[in-house]
Amino acid sequence: MMRKSHLFLLVLFTGLFLSCTKDDDTNSAEKEKNQAKEASLKSAGDSAKDILSNERFTKLLIEIAYVEGFKPTDEAMLGFVSYLKKRTFKEDIELKYTQLESPDEENLTLEEIAKLESENRTVFNDGPTLGLYIYFADAPAEGDDEEEGLVTLGAVYRNTSMIIHEVTVRKLANQSFFITDADVENSTLNHEFGHLFGLVNLGTTPVHDHEDIERDENGKPVLDEDGNTKGNSHCSVEGCLMQAELQFGGFANKSSAKMGFYENGLKAACRLSGKDVLRMLESKTSKDLFPDPPSLDPECLLDLKSAGGR
Repeated sequence: MMRKSHLFLLVLFTGLFLSCTKDDDTNSAEKEKNQAKEASLKSAGDSAKDILSNERFTKLLIEIAYVEGFKPTDEAMLGFVSYLKKRTFKEDIELKYTQLESPDEENLTLEEIAKLESENRTVFNDGPTLGLYIYFADAPAEGDDEEEGLVTLGAVYRNTSMIIHEVTVRKLANQSFFITDADVENSTLNHEFGHLFGLVNLGTTPVHDHEDIERDENGKPVLDEDGNTKGNSHCSVEGCLMQAELQFGGFANKSSAKMGFYENGLKAACRLSGKDVLRMLESKTSKDLFPDPPSLDPECLLDLKSAGGR
């Protein structure tokens, strides 16, 4: 009888121990999952070193979320991955495609974009893997003015998140006989990812000052309360991929914030102007029938190296 009691207690304690261990494992996994999600809610440029170097993460897993019918071209994605391998030390770069239903919106605000990400994003940091998210949308950005050519192609709004307005990219490419969807996609991706690299002065401190300044609609410098000019997180070097000329296009409030513009607490590093991108690509096409996307100037490349990149 005594032996049976001891056996019963042993089984009971073993069950309790295994149950507690399972609960601890579940809680630990849930905690890690929440921490990974929180790590993706920082400002643009905050993860520059993690993206560029292999000190903490050795792999990039990029979720390409797209609305059905608006998947980016294979050509642009090949060029994009090549760009990342050329500028970072990440040799292991994987693209995970996720097809989504249309949100059925006439246009998208930053707040709506962030909400869609929270509902659909599946890739986050996991061990040596750094997770990123790019959403290719079937709706334009709120505030676009197609008649004036002032449209938003893409925007970076967090440290590992960006949106590409694919519907706008295609409309823009159709305006030129020589410019393809892939040309516009590649240029937009590379420019916006430059902000995730922390360029210019957006998490990665410039080795030499080459940040352009904010200007009003008349081209005059915007001054702060102390009468000083303010940087706009874009390069001042002519022809650079991160050139200030490529941002805003006159439709955004340039004096709203150093990092770009705000919307209900969300900040975007920039909104890439379709009008300027088309002009830039057509200029390159006049010199080369098959132009590459604009490249980074020596100052931006120096900044990337100082932050852990190639």
